[in-house]
Amino acid sequence: MATFILRRILLSIPVLIISTVIIFWGMTEIADPLSSLRLLPNVSQQTIQNIVDRKHLDDPWYVQYVFWAKDLFTERNTTALGNNPIWPDLKRAAGNTVQLIAISEVIAITTAVWLGVQSAKKQYSVFDYTTTTVSFFGFSVPIFWFALMLQALVTGLFLWTGFRLFYTFGQSSFDIASQGWWAVLIDRLQHMVLPITTLAYVNIATYSRFQRASMLEVLNADYIRTARAKGLSERTVTMKHGLRNALIPVVTLAAINFGGLLGGAVITETIFAWPGMGKFFFDALSQGDAYTIMSWLVVTAIAIIIGNLLADIAYGWLDPRIRYD
Repeated sequence: MATFILRRILLSIPVLIISTVIIFWGMTEIADPLSSLRLLPNVSQQTIQNIVDRKHLDDPWYVQYVFWAKDLFTERNTTALGNNPIWPDLKRAAGNTVQLIAISEVIAITTAVWLGVQSAKKQYSVFDYTTTTVSFFGFSVPIFWFALMLQALVTGLFLWTGFRLFYTFGQSSFDIASQGWWAVLIDRLQHMVLPITTLAYVNIATYSRFQRASMLEVLNADYIRTARAKGLSERTVTMKHGLRNALIPVVTLAAINFGGLLGGAVITETIFAWPGMGKFFFDALSQGDAYTIMSWLVVTAIAIIIGNLLADIAYGWLDPRIRYD
């Protein structure tokens, strides 16, 4: 296993390099990185020329790439306008998004696995039809509508009772730091509940359908019938022999979803004004700063690579038949 992990890490290096080349070429060769700046009347030609010289924009794209890649993970990786370091704000945004993703994914996976297993064991029952209906609702409802409905519900509850259960926007309340660590913790949780609920519900709908289908296939396998014939309890057959193999599709989906969530929670974070990767991307896109967007894309690519690596490691633990020799 250690050899496999090392091999996968080494193979990930050229994948990341190729990803950065595609990202840079796509952002700089297809469009002018300074196009939005050239339209601003208060930006002088000398200012634009200074940026061109600093970013080597007069050179071929592959020369520009070398300079950009050399500075990518340092504080010399700066915005076009203002020459501000990108990574401090990007690391802060990534940390805020990871908070949401970690909690929402744990809730989504554990809930979806339980729902999927129970639906498979009770196929065509009232429970199965109910979870299927709720899942289809999650598939069909736009995420922005669901987030807005949660905001409206919590706001209506506050106006009716005068009691603020959860906050509908932001990461923390004003001047909460002066009230002690316990108040800060409670306040942060109150701000996190709605975006976490939004992200978790959408994923529960997806994961539970995959888990149900995978569990139905496993429960009809020959080795499950053999386990039952040996007199093993139904719980042992389901949880020990069936669930581990049935988890593989969900693990695959969650691994792929990890990178997408880290970089793509744009709608959820924008609606709830959560200062994470999604809002960071939206702000960079609004400002038209190509270098900030490229850095965001690189972090997303790294997250996807790490997610796939973790999925491959989990395969071997879930299914002993998988070998990495």
